[in-house]
Amino acid sequence: MGFSFVGLLIFGFFLATPSLVQAELSANYHSWCPADLEKLTTVMLQELPNYANRVIHSSQSLGSTNSGYVIVAGQPEFKPLKLNELQYTPVLPESSEQVFFTTLERQYLNGKIVEVQNYHWLFLTQTPTGWRMIMIFSRTGSDHQNRPPAPPQETSNGVIGQAIGVWLRDCNSRFLKDF
Repeated sequence: MGFSFVGLLIFGFFLATPSLVQAELSANYHSWCPADLEKLTTVMLQELPNYANRVIHSSQSLGSTNSGYVIVAGQPEFKPLKLNELQYTPVLPESSEQVFFTTLERQYLNGKIVEVQNYHWLFLTQTPTGWRMIMIFSRTGSDHQNRPPAPPQETSNGVIGQAIGVWLRDCNSRFLKDF
């Protein structure tokens, strides 16, 4: 079995296309993702519930029993905690940015609707290829006033962490044409 001459030409075109597209993108386009942390976070938090709910939906199709969804993400806070002098061995780069925000989530437990406010502490850094999440800590609010909130846990692989990772990937890959 061999390839026809036309098939080889088409195959060669597809091999050459990525470099042509990359040259076109670098010459005439720039990343859509805002360089300013506050602008980036504002847009991200507006879209975060949709991304988180897609993560939840896809995990349900893989057998997860999470039966809730994210309703809204709250306004961000940008005043960082000073961590560098508190770290025994520095883990976070000095260029890391800290963002605090909340999410309101609705869950269905034993036939009841439970709304829980969760607290998130996000660490981001800007790289030559765009924004990246370093890690995120989350603390689940209590659904009872008599019970204190749970302690913070590293949740980069949780629903919100995965949603932020996907959103940043999408954001960094969006392009605007320069005119």
